[in-house]
Amino acid sequence: MKNGPLFFFGLFAALTLSWAGTVLLSHHQLGGLAPFYDENESAAFPLRQPGVAARGQLVYADLGCASCHTQQVRRPEFGADQAHGWGERQSVARDYIFQARPQLGALRVGPDLANLGGRKPAYDSDDLISLLYTGVIPGAKAVTHPYYKFLFDERPVVGEKSAVALKLTGALAASAGSQIVPTERAQSLVAFLLSLNNSYDYPEARPFVEKTEKKEGEKK
Repeated sequence: MKNGPLFFFGLFAALTLSWAGTVLLSHHQLGGLAPFYDENESAAFPLRQPGVAARGQLVYADLGCASCHTQQVRRPEFGADQAHGWGERQSVARDYIFQARPQLGALRVGPDLANLGGRKPAYDSDDLISLLYTGVIPGAKAVTHPYYKFLFDERPVVGEKSAVALKLTGALAASAGSQIVPTERAQSLVAFLLSLNNSYDYPEARPFVEKTEKKEGEKK
């Protein structure tokens, strides 16, 4: 090819520029985001996740929860996320600055979890632990979620039952003299889910309202 070197140089330059525009400019724009300090509350948001919740995010990723759940609330014009009660505002980049591997997801077989810890009515750790073992969402009458019994151990009762042992009846109950106890992985996962609370209203999350100049003679 007569102009082969020039063609490949141009192709390389185009790829380099597009990579720089996508990666470097995005990093320049978002990589320096810091927590937003609210003088009225004398606190910075978002709050840093406790260690157990950070470990739980690794369990969340390991189980592939992002295959069925998202963690990004869309603006009203892009979906009914807020109408479903999944969050009171759209998700913004600042929500994820303390997450090493944000699990945004791309498919919603189940509900969005971006604001699970601040949702009303609120779930507690017992609700979520039971969901992981039985697959039944609190308030539902049938199995609607995969169950992860491998995140639990059946142990003999020595003295008193464990404070975190599941309270199960019927066919799901442990055998006589035993108890079903969530493992450290299960408890970390639940801690992570309960830490997902993006209810603080950042300035950049508020809807943009275009200002219009009043014409001369127009009533104020």
